Amino acid sequence: MIDIKKLRDDFDATAAQLARRGVERERLEQARDLDARRRALVQETETLKALRNQKSKEIGMVAKQGGDIAQVKEEMRKVGDRIAEIDRELAETERELRKTLLMIPNIPAPEIPTGPDSSANVVVRTEGEWKDPDFKILDHMAIGEKLGIFDFPRGVKLTGTGFPVILGQGAKLQRALIQYMLDLHCQTQGYTEMLPPFVVNSDSMTGTGQLPKFAEDLYHCQIDDFWLIPTAEVPVTNFHRDDILKASDLPVKLTAYTPCFRREAGSAGKMTRGMLRVHQFDKVEMVNFVHPETSFAQLETLVGEAEAVLKGLGLHYRVLMLASGDMGFSAAKCYDLELWAPGEGQWLEVSSCSCFTDYQARRLNCRFKDTDGKTKFVHTLNGSGVALPRLVVALLEQHQNADGSVTIPEVLRPYMNGQEKLLPITP
Repeated sequence: MIDIKKLRDDFDATAAQLARRGVERERLEQARDLDARRRALVQETETLKALRNQKSKEIGMVAKQGGDIAQVKEEMRKVGDRIAEIDRELAETERELRKTLLMIPNIPAPEIPTGPDSSANVVVRTEGEWKDPDFKILDHMAIGEKLGIFDFPRGVKLTGTGFPVILGQGAKLQRALIQYMLDLHCQTQGYTEMLPPFVVNSDSMTGTGQLPKFAEDLYHCQIDDFWLIPTAEVPVTNFHRDDILKASDLPVKLTAYTPCFRREAGSAGKMTRGMLRVHQFDKVEMVNFVHPETSFAQLETLVGEAEAVLKGLGLHYRVLMLASGDMGFSAAKCYDLELWAPGEGQWLEVSSCSCFTDYQARRLNCRFKDTDGKTKFVHTLNGSGVALPRLVVALLEQHQNADGSVTIPEVLRPYMNGQEKLLPITP
Protein backbone atom coordinates (compact mmCIF):
# COMPACT_ATOMS: atom_id res chain seq x y z
CA MET A 1 0.00 0.00 0.00
CA ILE A 2 1.10 3.59 -0.40
CA ASP A 3 2.86 5.41 2.40
CA ILE A 4 0.19 7.36 4.31
CA LYS A 5 2.79 10.11 4.88
CA LYS A 6 2.48 11.01 1.19
CA LEU A 7 -1.19 11.86 1.71
CA ARG A 8 -0.51 13.52 5.04
CA ASP A 9 2.42 15.71 4.01
CA ASP A 10 2.05 16.21 0.24
CA PHE A 11 -1.59 15.55 -0.54
CA ASP A 12 -2.03 17.62 -3.71
CA ALA A 13 1.04 16.23 -5.46
CA THR A 14 0.14 12.64 -4.51
CA ALA A 15 -3.45 13.14 -5.67
CA ALA A 16 -2.19 14.49 -9.00
CA GLN A 17 0.06 11.46 -9.47
CA LEU A 18 -2.72 9.00 -8.68
CA ALA A 19 -5.15 10.87 -10.92
CA ARG A 20 -3.05 9.45 -13.78
CA ARG A 21 -4.40 6.06 -12.69
CA GLY A 22 -7.98 7.25 -12.46
CA VAL A 23 -8.06 7.43 -8.66
CA GLU A 24 -10.72 9.86 -7.48
CA ARG A 25 -9.61 12.62 -5.13
CA GLU A 26 -12.49 11.80 -2.76
CA ARG A 27 -11.03 8.37 -1.97
CA LEU A 28 -7.69 9.93 -1.10
CA GLU A 29 -9.40 12.56 1.04
CA GLN A 30 -11.17 9.77 2.88
CA ALA A 31 -7.86 8.08 3.65
CA ARG A 32 -6.27 11.38 4.71
CA ASP A 33 -9.21 12.22 7.01
CA LEU A 34 -9.22 8.76 8.57
CA ASP A 35 -5.50 9.10 9.25
CA ALA A 36 -6.07 12.50 10.86
CA ARG A 37 -8.85 11.03 13.00
CA ARG A 38 -6.64 8.09 14.01
CA ARG A 39 -3.80 10.40 15.08
CA ALA A 40 -6.18 12.61 17.05
CA LEU A 41 -7.57 9.60 18.90
CA VAL A 42 -4.07 8.33 19.68
CA GLN A 43 -3.10 11.73 21.05
CA GLU A 44 -6.25 11.96 23.17
CA THR A 45 -5.85 8.51 24.68
CA GLU A 46 -2.18 9.14 25.46
CA THR A 47 -3.12 12.38 27.23
CA LEU A 48 -5.84 10.62 29.24
CA LYS A 49 -3.56 7.74 30.18
CA ALA A 50 -0.94 10.20 31.39
CA LEU A 51 -3.64 11.95 33.44
CA ARG A 52 -4.77 8.61 34.89
CA ASN A 53 -1.22 7.74 35.91
CA GLN A 54 -0.79 11.14 37.57
CA LYS A 55 -4.09 10.91 39.45
CA SER A 56 -3.30 7.35 40.57
CA LYS A 57 -0.23 8.66 42.33
CA GLU A 58 -2.26 11.50 43.89
CA ILE A 59 -4.88 9.03 45.12
CA GLY A 60 -2.18 7.06 46.91
CA MET A 61 -0.81 10.16 48.59
CA VAL A 62 -4.27 11.42 49.66
CA ALA A 63 -5.19 8.01 51.00
CA LYS A 64 -2.04 7.89 53.13
CA GLN A 65 -2.96 11.28 54.56
CA GLY A 66 -6.49 10.07 55.38
CA GLY A 67 -8.15 12.36 52.83
CA ASP A 68 -11.36 11.80 50.79
CA ILE A 69 -10.54 10.04 47.49
CA ALA A 70 -14.09 9.31 46.33
CA GLN A 71 -14.32 12.32 43.99
CA VAL A 72 -10.95 11.59 42.40
CA LYS A 73 -11.93 7.95 41.92
CA GLU A 74 -15.13 8.98 40.16
CA GLU A 75 -13.15 11.28 37.85
CA MET A 76 -10.78 8.44 37.05
CA ARG A 77 -13.67 6.08 36.36
CA LYS A 78 -14.92 8.54 33.75
CA VAL A 79 -11.42 8.81 32.30
CA GLY A 80 -11.20 5.01 32.11
CA ASP A 81 -14.57 4.84 30.35
CA ARG A 82 -13.42 7.43 27.83
CA ILE A 83 -10.17 5.53 27.20
CA ALA A 84 -12.14 2.34 26.54
CA GLU A 85 -14.44 4.25 24.20
CA ILE A 86 -11.46 5.72 22.34
CA ASP A 87 -9.84 2.27 22.03
CA ARG A 88 -12.98 0.94 20.34
CA GLU A 89 -13.23 3.95 18.06
CA LEU A 90 -9.51 3.79 17.27
CA ALA A 91 -9.71 0.11 16.31
CA GLU A 92 -12.62 0.83 13.95
CA THR A 93 -10.85 3.86 12.46
CA GLU A 94 -7.70 1.83 11.83
CA ARG A 95 -9.74 -0.91 10.15
CA GLU A 96 -11.43 1.63 7.88
CA LEU A 97 -8.12 3.32 7.10
CA ARG A 98 -6.46 0.03 6.14
CA LYS A 99 -9.50 -0.97 4.08
CA THR A 100 -9.35 2.33 2.22
CA LEU A 101 -5.59 2.19 1.65
CA LEU A 102 -5.82 -1.36 0.30
CA MET A 103 -8.05 -0.09 -2.51
CA ILE A 104 -5.61 2.64 -3.61
CA PRO A 105 -3.14 1.56 -6.33
CA ASN A 106 0.56 2.30 -6.36
CA ILE A 107 1.85 5.72 -7.39
CA PRO A 108 3.03 5.56 -11.02
CA ALA A 109 6.63 6.36 -11.89
CA PRO A 110 6.84 9.83 -13.47
CA GLU A 111 8.44 8.61 -16.71
CA ILE A 112 5.70 6.19 -17.76
CA PRO A 113 3.11 7.36 -20.35
CA THR A 114 -0.19 8.71 -19.11
CA GLY A 115 -3.33 7.14 -20.55
CA PRO A 116 -6.49 5.29 -19.56
CA ASP A 117 -5.72 1.95 -21.23
CA SER A 118 -3.44 0.00 -23.58
CA SER A 119 -3.94 2.53 -26.38
CA ALA A 120 -1.39 4.76 -24.61
CA ASN A 121 1.29 2.07 -24.25
CA VAL A 122 4.61 2.78 -25.93
CA VAL A 123 6.65 0.27 -27.95
CA VAL A 124 10.19 0.45 -26.58
CA ARG A 125 11.82 -1.97 -29.02
CA THR A 126 11.10 -4.84 -31.38
CA GLU A 127 13.45 -7.82 -31.54
CA GLY A 128 13.93 -10.46 -34.19
CA GLU A 129 12.56 -10.44 -37.71
CA TRP A 130 9.42 -11.95 -39.17
CA LYS A 131 8.70 -12.62 -42.80
CA ASP A 132 5.59 -14.49 -43.88
CA PRO A 133 6.55 -17.84 -45.44
CA ASP A 134 5.51 -18.88 -48.92
CA PHE A 135 2.79 -21.21 -47.61
CA LYS A 136 -0.53 -20.58 -45.85
CA ILE A 137 0.04 -19.78 -42.20
CA LEU A 138 -2.16 -21.82 -39.86
CA ASP A 139 -3.28 -20.69 -36.44
CA HIS A 140 -2.31 -22.67 -33.36
CA MET A 141 -5.58 -24.57 -33.21
CA ALA A 142 -5.19 -25.85 -36.78
CA ILE A 143 -1.54 -26.72 -36.16
CA GLY A 144 -2.44 -28.38 -32.89
CA GLU A 145 -5.05 -30.50 -34.59
CA LYS A 146 -2.47 -31.74 -37.11
CA LEU A 147 -0.05 -32.49 -34.29
CA GLY A 148 -2.70 -34.02 -32.02
CA ILE A 149 -1.56 -32.00 -29.01
CA PHE A 150 -4.76 -30.24 -27.85
CA ASP A 151 -8.12 -31.64 -26.77
CA PHE A 152 -10.44 -28.79 -25.88
CA PRO A 153 -13.76 -30.76 -25.84
CA ARG A 154 -12.46 -33.25 -23.26
CA GLY A 155 -11.15 -30.39 -21.17
CA VAL A 156 -14.68 -28.99 -21.12
CA LYS A 157 -16.01 -32.42 -20.16
CA LEU A 158 -13.51 -32.81 -17.34
CA THR A 159 -13.84 -29.31 -15.91
CA GLY A 160 -15.24 -26.61 -18.20
CA THR A 161 -14.26 -24.01 -20.76
CA GLY A 162 -10.75 -22.68 -20.31
CA PHE A 163 -9.21 -25.93 -19.03
CA PRO A 164 -7.58 -27.55 -22.07
CA VAL A 165 -6.02 -31.00 -22.17
CA ILE A 166 -2.50 -31.05 -23.67
CA LEU A 167 -1.39 -34.37 -25.08
CA GLY A 168 1.65 -36.31 -26.30
CA GLN A 169 4.42 -34.24 -27.81
CA GLY A 170 2.53 -31.09 -26.73
CA ALA A 171 2.84 -32.11 -23.07
CA LYS A 172 6.48 -32.95 -23.68
CA LEU A 173 7.02 -29.50 -25.20
CA GLN A 174 5.47 -27.87 -22.12
CA ARG A 175 7.84 -29.75 -19.80
CA ALA A 176 10.80 -28.86 -21.97
CA LEU A 177 9.92 -25.17 -21.94
CA ILE A 178 9.55 -25.13 -18.15
CA GLN A 179 12.89 -26.90 -17.64
CA TYR A 180 14.62 -24.63 -20.15
CA MET A 181 13.39 -21.49 -18.40
CA LEU A 182 14.27 -22.69 -14.90
CA ASP A 183 17.75 -23.74 -15.98
CA LEU A 184 18.30 -20.41 -17.76
CA HIS A 185 17.25 -18.40 -14.70
CA CYS A 186 19.15 -20.50 -12.18
CA GLN A 187 22.31 -21.39 -14.09
CA THR A 188 23.03 -18.09 -15.85
CA GLN A 189 20.96 -15.36 -14.17
CA GLY A 190 21.59 -16.03 -10.47
CA TYR A 191 18.15 -17.19 -9.35
CA THR A 192 17.32 -19.71 -6.62
CA GLU A 193 14.55 -22.10 -7.56
CA MET A 194 11.55 -22.62 -5.30
CA LEU A 195 8.68 -25.09 -5.40
CA PRO A 196 6.01 -23.23 -3.38
CA PRO A 197 2.47 -24.26 -2.40
CA PHE A 198 -0.13 -23.80 -5.12
CA VAL A 199 -2.75 -22.63 -2.62
CA VAL A 200 -2.28 -19.74 -0.19
CA ASN A 201 -4.15 -17.99 2.60
CA SER A 202 -5.86 -14.60 2.46
CA ASP A 203 -2.93 -12.82 4.10
CA SER A 204 -0.70 -13.90 1.22
CA MET A 205 -3.18 -12.71 -1.40
CA THR A 206 -3.49 -9.38 0.41
CA GLY A 207 0.29 -9.02 0.70
CA THR A 208 0.87 -8.97 -3.05
CA GLY A 209 -2.23 -6.95 -3.89
CA GLN A 210 -4.65 -9.53 -5.30
CA LEU A 211 -7.02 -8.98 -2.37
CA PRO A 212 -9.32 -7.28 -1.82
CA LYS A 213 -9.40 -5.65 -5.27
CA PHE A 214 -9.50 -8.75 -7.50
CA ALA A 215 -11.39 -11.34 -5.45
CA GLU A 216 -13.85 -12.08 -8.25
CA ASP A 217 -11.03 -13.14 -10.58
CA LEU A 218 -9.69 -15.74 -8.12
CA TYR A 219 -10.63 -19.30 -7.21
CA HIS A 220 -11.51 -19.47 -3.51
CA CYS A 221 -11.73 -22.60 -1.32
CA GLN A 222 -14.22 -21.21 1.19
CA ILE A 223 -14.11 -24.01 3.77
CA ASP A 224 -10.41 -23.47 4.47
CA ASP A 225 -10.23 -19.85 3.28
CA PHE A 226 -7.50 -20.85 0.83
CA TRP A 227 -7.01 -19.42 -2.65
CA LEU A 228 -5.64 -21.13 -5.76
CA ILE A 229 -2.69 -19.01 -6.83
CA PRO A 230 -3.12 -16.82 -9.95
CA THR A 231 0.67 -16.57 -10.25
CA ALA A 232 3.75 -17.84 -8.42
CA GLU A 233 4.38 -14.20 -7.51
CA VAL A 234 2.01 -14.65 -4.57
CA PRO A 235 3.70 -17.47 -2.61
CA VAL A 236 7.24 -16.54 -3.70
CA THR A 237 6.94 -12.88 -2.67
CA ASN A 238 5.19 -13.81 0.58
CA PHE A 239 8.13 -16.10 1.40
CA HIS A 240 9.73 -13.04 3.03
CA ARG A 241 6.59 -11.61 4.63
CA ASP A 242 7.37 -10.17 8.09
CA ASP A 243 11.11 -10.75 7.54
CA ILE A 244 13.98 -8.33 8.10
CA LEU A 245 16.70 -9.03 5.56
CA LYS A 246 20.30 -7.86 5.62
CA ALA A 247 21.45 -5.22 3.15
CA SER A 248 24.24 -7.62 2.16
CA ASP A 249 21.61 -10.22 1.17
CA LEU A 250 20.09 -7.96 -1.49
CA PRO A 251 19.15 -8.53 -4.20
CA VAL A 252 17.32 -11.76 -3.40
CA LYS A 253 16.32 -13.45 -6.67
CA LEU A 254 13.83 -16.33 -6.58
CA THR A 255 12.17 -18.24 -9.41
CA ALA A 256 9.44 -20.85 -9.46
CA TYR A 257 7.34 -22.91 -11.82
CA THR A 258 3.69 -23.28 -10.83
CA PRO A 259 0.33 -23.88 -12.41
CA CYS A 260 -1.78 -20.71 -12.24
CA PHE A 261 -5.55 -20.40 -11.82
CA ARG A 262 -7.61 -17.39 -12.88
CA ARG A 263 -11.36 -17.09 -13.21
CA GLU A 264 -10.97 -14.05 -15.50
CA ALA A 265 -14.43 -12.93 -14.40
CA GLY A 266 -14.16 -9.61 -16.23
CA SER A 267 -12.73 -11.01 -19.45
CA ALA A 268 -15.78 -12.32 -21.29
CA GLY A 269 -15.23 -12.28 -25.05
CA LYS A 270 -11.57 -11.25 -24.85
CA MET A 271 -9.46 -13.60 -26.99
CA THR A 272 -10.98 -16.82 -25.69
CA ARG A 273 -10.14 -19.05 -28.68
CA GLY A 274 -8.01 -22.10 -27.98
CA MET A 275 -5.03 -21.33 -25.76
CA LEU A 276 -5.30 -17.54 -25.94
CA ARG A 277 -7.08 -17.14 -22.59
CA VAL A 278 -7.41 -20.12 -20.28
CA HIS A 279 -8.27 -20.53 -16.60
CA GLN A 280 -5.42 -22.92 -15.75
CA PHE A 281 -1.96 -22.53 -17.21
CA ASP A 282 1.73 -23.06 -16.45
CA LYS A 283 4.15 -20.23 -15.83
CA VAL A 284 7.68 -19.62 -14.61
CA GLU A 285 7.99 -16.53 -12.43
CA MET A 286 10.91 -14.40 -11.29
CA VAL A 287 10.76 -12.37 -8.05
CA ASN A 288 13.36 -9.86 -6.82
CA PHE A 289 13.80 -8.22 -3.40
CA VAL A 290 16.12 -5.25 -3.87
CA HIS A 291 17.52 -2.12 -2.24
CA PRO A 292 15.26 0.90 -2.89
CA GLU A 293 18.10 2.77 -4.61
CA THR A 294 18.45 0.08 -7.28
CA SER A 295 14.87 -0.98 -7.98
CA PHE A 296 14.22 0.78 -11.30
CA ALA A 297 17.65 -0.23 -12.64
CA GLN A 298 16.92 -3.78 -11.53
CA LEU A 299 13.65 -3.65 -13.48
CA GLU A 300 15.62 -3.14 -16.69
CA THR A 301 17.74 -6.16 -15.79
CA LEU A 302 14.62 -8.20 -15.07
CA VAL A 303 13.16 -7.33 -18.47
CA GLY A 304 16.39 -8.48 -20.09
CA GLU A 305 16.21 -11.77 -18.20
CA ALA A 306 12.69 -12.40 -19.51
CA GLU A 307 13.77 -11.39 -23.01
CA ALA A 308 16.57 -13.95 -22.88
CA VAL A 309 13.92 -16.68 -22.80
CA LEU A 310 12.37 -15.44 -26.04
CA LYS A 311 15.71 -14.78 -27.76
CA GLY A 312 16.85 -18.30 -26.96
CA LEU A 313 13.73 -19.65 -28.64
CA GLY A 314 14.36 -17.56 -31.76
CA LEU A 315 11.04 -15.72 -31.50
CA HIS A 316 9.96 -12.34 -32.88
CA TYR A 317 8.77 -10.13 -30.01
CA ARG A 318 8.43 -6.56 -28.81
CA VAL A 319 8.72 -4.72 -25.49
CA LEU A 320 6.09 -2.19 -24.38
CA MET A 321 6.17 0.34 -21.56
CA LEU A 322 2.67 0.34 -20.10
CA ALA A 323 0.64 3.48 -19.60
CA SER A 324 -0.59 4.55 -16.18
CA GLY A 325 -4.10 3.19 -16.80
CA ASP A 326 -2.96 -0.21 -18.09
CA MET A 327 -0.53 -1.25 -15.35
CA GLY A 328 -1.22 -3.81 -12.70
CA PHE A 329 -2.74 -2.44 -9.49
CA SER A 330 0.45 -2.74 -7.42
CA ALA A 331 2.97 -1.66 -10.05
CA ALA A 332 4.78 1.68 -10.27
CA LYS A 333 6.34 0.84 -13.63
CA CYS A 334 5.71 -2.09 -15.93
CA TYR A 335 6.94 -3.52 -19.22
CA ASP A 336 5.07 -6.13 -21.24
CA LEU A 337 6.72 -8.59 -23.59
CA GLU A 338 4.54 -9.50 -26.55
CA LEU A 339 5.11 -12.26 -29.11
CA TRP A 340 3.96 -12.03 -32.70
CA ALA A 341 1.44 -14.76 -33.54
CA PRO A 342 1.17 -14.79 -37.35
CA GLY A 343 -1.65 -17.31 -37.43
CA GLU A 344 -3.71 -15.11 -35.11
CA GLY A 345 -2.48 -11.93 -36.80
CA GLN A 346 -1.84 -10.19 -33.46
CA TRP A 347 0.65 -9.59 -30.69
CA LEU A 348 0.22 -11.72 -27.56
CA GLU A 349 1.40 -10.75 -24.09
CA VAL A 350 3.55 -13.46 -22.51
CA SER A 351 5.28 -11.54 -19.73
CA SER A 352 4.76 -8.52 -17.49
CA CYS A 353 7.80 -7.22 -15.62
CA SER A 354 6.95 -4.81 -12.83
CA CYS A 355 8.62 -2.68 -10.17
CA PHE A 356 6.35 -2.27 -7.14
CA THR A 357 8.66 0.07 -5.18
CA ASP A 358 7.73 -0.41 -1.48
CA TYR A 359 4.01 -0.91 -2.20
CA GLN A 360 3.96 -4.68 -1.68
CA ALA A 361 6.60 -4.54 1.05
CA ARG A 362 4.36 -2.34 3.20
CA ARG A 363 1.56 -4.89 2.91
CA LEU A 364 4.00 -7.73 3.55
CA ASN A 365 5.96 -5.92 6.28
CA CYS A 366 9.10 -7.03 4.45
CA ARG A 367 12.09 -4.94 5.48
CA PHE A 368 15.88 -4.87 5.54
CA LYS A 369 18.52 -3.39 7.81
CA ASP A 370 20.51 -0.92 5.76
CA THR A 371 24.21 -0.17 6.17
CA ASP A 372 23.29 2.96 8.15
CA GLY A 373 21.64 0.72 10.76
CA LYS A 374 18.10 1.83 9.88
CA THR A 375 15.35 -0.65 9.10
CA LYS A 376 13.63 0.15 5.80
CA PHE A 377 11.14 -1.44 3.44
CA VAL A 378 12.61 -3.42 0.55
CA HIS A 379 11.47 -2.86 -3.03
CA THR A 380 9.95 -5.84 -4.84
CA LEU A 381 9.86 -6.73 -8.53
CA ASN A 382 8.44 -9.61 -10.46
CA GLY A 383 8.35 -10.82 -14.03
CA SER A 384 6.95 -13.77 -15.91
CA GLY A 385 9.71 -15.84 -17.38
CA VAL A 386 7.30 -16.66 -19.14
CA ALA A 387 3.64 -17.75 -19.30
CA LEU A 388 3.26 -20.95 -21.33
CA PRO A 389 -0.06 -20.83 -23.25
CA ARG A 390 0.63 -17.88 -25.52
CA LEU A 391 4.31 -18.79 -25.72
CA VAL A 392 3.25 -22.15 -27.15
CA VAL A 393 0.82 -20.40 -29.52
CA ALA A 394 3.55 -18.13 -30.91
CA LEU A 395 6.14 -20.91 -31.03
CA LEU A 396 3.80 -23.17 -33.03
CA GLU A 397 2.85 -20.39 -35.42
CA GLN A 398 6.29 -18.83 -35.91
CA HIS A 399 8.15 -22.16 -36.29
CA GLN A 400 5.58 -24.03 -38.41
CA ASN A 401 6.59 -25.66 -41.67
CA ALA A 402 4.74 -26.25 -44.91
CA ASP A 403 4.25 -29.96 -44.15
CA GLY A 404 2.44 -29.24 -40.89
CA SER A 405 5.43 -29.95 -38.69
CA VAL A 406 6.91 -27.45 -36.22
CA THR A 407 10.65 -26.93 -35.81
CA ILE A 408 11.78 -27.28 -32.20
CA PRO A 409 14.24 -24.52 -31.16
CA GLU A 410 17.73 -25.88 -30.57
CA VAL A 411 17.76 -24.86 -26.89
CA LEU A 412 14.79 -27.18 -26.24
CA ARG A 413 16.12 -30.26 -28.01
CA PRO A 414 18.24 -31.49 -25.08
CA TYR A 415 15.03 -31.56 -23.02
CA MET A 416 13.20 -33.50 -25.76
CA ASN A 417 15.72 -36.32 -26.29
CA GLY A 418 17.18 -34.59 -29.33
CA GLN A 419 13.86 -34.34 -31.17
CA GLU A 420 14.10 -31.67 -33.89
CA LYS A 421 10.47 -31.33 -34.96
CA LEU A 422 6.93 -31.80 -33.71
CA LEU A 423 5.45 -34.09 -36.36
CA PRO A 424 1.85 -34.39 -37.58
CA ILE A 425 0.07 -37.50 -36.36
CA THR A 426 -0.72 -40.21 -38.86
CA PRO A 427 -4.44 -40.19 -39.80
